[in-house]
Amino acid sequence: MRNIKLTIEYDGTDFYGWQVQIKSQRTVQAEIEKALKKIFKKHVTLFGSGRTDSGVHALGQAANFHAATKLPIATIQTALNANLPKDIAVVDIEEVGPRFHARFSVKSKTYRYTILNRPARCALQRRFCFFYPYPLNLRSMRAEARALVGRHDFKSFQTANPSRDEKATTVRTVRGVEITKKGDFVHIDIEADGFLYKMVRNIVGTLLQVGNGKLPKGSMRRILSRKDRTVAPAPAKAHGLTLVEVKY
Repeated sequence: MRNIKLTIEYDGTDFYGWQVQIKSQRTVQAEIEKALKKIFKKHVTLFGSGRTDSGVHALGQAANFHAATKLPIATIQTALNANLPKDIAVVDIEEVGPRFHARFSVKSKTYRYTILNRPARCALQRRFCFFYPYPLNLRSMRAEARALVGRHDFKSFQTANPSRDEKATTVRTVRGVEITKKGDFVHIDIEADGFLYKMVRNIVGTLLQVGNGKLPKGSMRRILSRKDRTVAPAPAKAHGLTLVEVKY
């Protein structure tokens, strides 16, 4: 039995998230498992590095599956891409050791939130960026973001979800937050050992309120210390978020 790791890119616009749903909504995992079934003529379970929510994209989602096959790795990749819809692509494939698990072997993940910060909306990139036409103080945003780095309880940035284990720890380690501007686009990159439900979008929603002057200096540290979701602003929209990389 071979253990095969995939690196996957997808446009999350028309998906009901990553994970297979009971009600047969269109999901990324379900589409890839359909393609695997066409190749191997039986159901193959795909293990992802974690869930992405409805509307969230990926440049480097990771997943693995087991298969008793002699097909060359390159042939499997070609066959997958031939059977997948156009909004999913397997961009890399490799055989890994038997102990590798896409979820449980993760060391860190990096998400990027992209904001189009100019008066005019965008036609070509509208699926992948959040349009925000108001001025943003990036210096203030960077200063507040520094409070996130390190090991903290991020309960204030976790949206409740009945389908997830709310008793699990809400402590995470954020390794870095970078806020950069390229042309009209502002990118917020966050690397952590793991993320809570809607954690990145809730953080970005707070940073936007800092950037527009509605939240004062020290707000991020205060919100973190409260451990209460109701004290943080509304989350940023899903379509601006992309899973960029998973490290092992």
